[in-house]
Amino acid sequence: MTPTSEPLAYHAPQPYRTLVLGIGNTLLGDEGVGVHAVRYLQTQSLPPDVDLVDGGTLSFTLAGAIAGARRLIVIDAAQLQALPGTVRELVGAEMDHFIRTHKGLSVHEVSLLDLLAVSHLTGDLPEQRAIIAVQPCSIDWSDELSAEVSQALPLISARVMALLRAWRS
Repeated sequence: MTPTSEPLAYHAPQPYRTLVLGIGNTLLGDEGVGVHAVRYLQTQSLPPDVDLVDGGTLSFTLAGAIAGARRLIVIDAAQLQALPGTVRELVGAEMDHFIRTHKGLSVHEVSLLDLLAVSHLTGDLPEQRAIIAVQPCSIDWSDELSAEVSQALPLISARVMALLRAWRS
């Protein structure tokens, strides 16, 4: 595991490398859930081939980190039309459809769709990919998660671990 708060520098794709990318603005309460989830995962025992990255509000500098991964798990807040703290896991084509149909709902500099489109165009789109989306309660000035979303951190971690196990089999 390589915990870091900075995006990874570009490195050549390696078989079985997994990038867990937490995105969000930690100054906007639950919008920062992806970053908080990566921090939570840093306290867990992860396989050595897993890189945790605080992607903040996204930028094209993350394209290199994605290019260096065979597997990608993104954690982000998303409008799921569900109760606050609800966690949904979308894998492969389901993820691709979700980010295409939910564009424009993000406060990030660059959309996840844009970033994955660049990866696709350069032939660096991870073979396996998933998004763990979390329904926010409050997106307002705060550096803390709401109680509902904070309580979802163990479930987010469990979903990441389950994906890692499933992708290894």
